[in-house]
Amino acid sequence: MSRRLISALLLATLAAIPMARADDTAALKAASAAVLARPVGATEETVVKIPRGDATIVGTLELPKDVQKPPVVLLLHGFTGSRDELPIKDTDEGVFSRTARLLAERGVGSLRIDFTGSGESSGKWEDVTAQSEIADALAAFDWLKGQTTVDPEKIHVLGWSLGGLVAAHVAAERPVASATLWAPAQNPAYNFAHFLGNDAVEAAIADPDADKVVEIKLPWGATTNLKTNFFKSLTTVDPVAAIATYKGPLLVIVGTKDTVVTPQPAGGEIFLAYHDGPEKLLVLPTDHAFDAFTGPATVDTMAGASLAVIEGM
Repeated sequence: MSRRLISALLLATLAAIPMARADDTAALKAASAAVLARPVGATEETVVKIPRGDATIVGTLELPKDVQKPPVVLLLHGFTGSRDELPIKDTDEGVFSRTARLLAERGVGSLRIDFTGSGESSGKWEDVTAQSEIADALAAFDWLKGQTTVDPEKIHVLGWSLGGLVAAHVAAERPVASATLWAPAQNPAYNFAHFLGNDAVEAAIADPDADKVVEIKLPWGATTNLKTNFFKSLTTVDPVAAIATYKGPLLVIVGTKDTVVTPQPAGGEIFLAYHDGPEKLLVLPTDHAFDAFTGPATVDTMAGASLAVIEGM
């Protein structure tokens, strides 16, 4: 199916129910403001190591102090990211480290991980695939399930971008209490072809050598090296199909200025179109980085809205 047709279908889906989505956004903004206005408590962080076969996943477990067995959120970073995520202007925090603090101050713990091949986890970046990240996330969920310091029946999942794709698959394979997707990749081969270049992605997918390392130019000018197997893996995962099997609460947050995962807000709406269960869509006038380059306001709104849904809004 051509990218033009895919975009048209996504836009047509969104156009069918615009008023419901506008109502979600207003209510979620109000809920976020109320959550963020609450008194805050102290938090504590612990660096943890989670085995997955011969690999080691490194993460940060952040919990509210003096709260027995709090709910916990598994935070899954995006493509080329790491567990603290993108630094936020005028703060000493990343998108996920700030989100983790905001959650823990209000009684909800979190575990943010480095996927294998990223950050401090073992492995090589060039070996990353969509399936390896899903396997990492499942291992982290299972590790949380066995911890005595959190509520094993209230493990939530939140993913950003490619991490959103991973979160959708975790929701399909594990009993998550809720799923929150921030600017999630909805059609991964199309999404990557859109922002890395169609020719480069098609060539990598078609290359018969799955272990061939190719240099890819990123939109912000940097380059990265990945095996063609990463791009091949994008054709074997389907986050929308995954979320269609999940019946629990779903929150999707997208930005109308996103030029990476497009088109928006239709790209977010497609998840709700196939999900059967409680669901909400928050549409903000933001980009794929949630305005982190200008300050924390948008990230705070998203964290507050996410917490409101986690708490049962």
